[in-house]
Amino acid sequence: MPFTPKAIEFLVENQIQNSRDWFKENKERYNRDLLSPFVELVTQIAPDMLEIDPQLITEARVDKALSRIHRDVRFSRDKSLYRNNMWFVFIREKKLYEGLPAFYFDLTPEGFSYGMGYYQASTASMETIRRLILSDAPAFLKADKAFQEQDEFGMEGDAYKRSRHPDMATDKREWLDKKSISFNHHSNDFDLLFSDRLANKLLEGFRLLAPVYDFLCLAEIQQNKDYGEG
Repeated sequence: MPFTPKAIEFLVENQIQNSRDWFKENKERYNRDLLSPFVELVTQIAPDMLEIDPQLITEARVDKALSRIHRDVRFSRDKSLYRNNMWFVFIREKKLYEGLPAFYFDLTPEGFSYGMGYYQASTASMETIRRLILSDAPAFLKADKAFQEQDEFGMEGDAYKRSRHPDMATDKREWLDKKSISFNHHSNDFDLLFSDRLANKLLEGFRLLAPVYDFLCLAEIQQNKDYGEG
């Protein structure tokens, strides 16, 4: 079942109400209008994602490939009990912060985004990525070619204010100057979101990014070797 406007309505109302009692009373809506479409979407594309990387966690369950709708407010100034978004993430492990690169889809009241990269890359990961780029590693050249030949995803992530490699070509410098890196597409195409075309659109995009993902995974493997972890 595709997403419908009811999914957006639930996200908005749930955050406005910010009430466990309200959520309990409306849990059937959550299961029907938000969780079930996510489960179906993940289930539909999981086999193809495992062809990209057999080690990805693709189980269509909350705390596996699917995010919680509840927020952990123990260490946060924002005491909102619920998120106004929900997402799936395909990653080799559940750790996101300074974890491995991942594929994702994120739904918000304003629209949706999808792509691949780090939630927040570690310093060691980015150093290894730069080293492979500067050595013109074949995996990087293949990744850069795949990125340059498409126009669906933009490269994002905080960058150093002053380039560390000012003499490099602009395209290569874009990679080198990132503190973290991801490749994202942002959309408010609700016709696509509320259609049965969404799964195929996501898969097409994820396949475009597969060479970039392979390069980032190579950097992780190399990093582990450098630090004696593999």
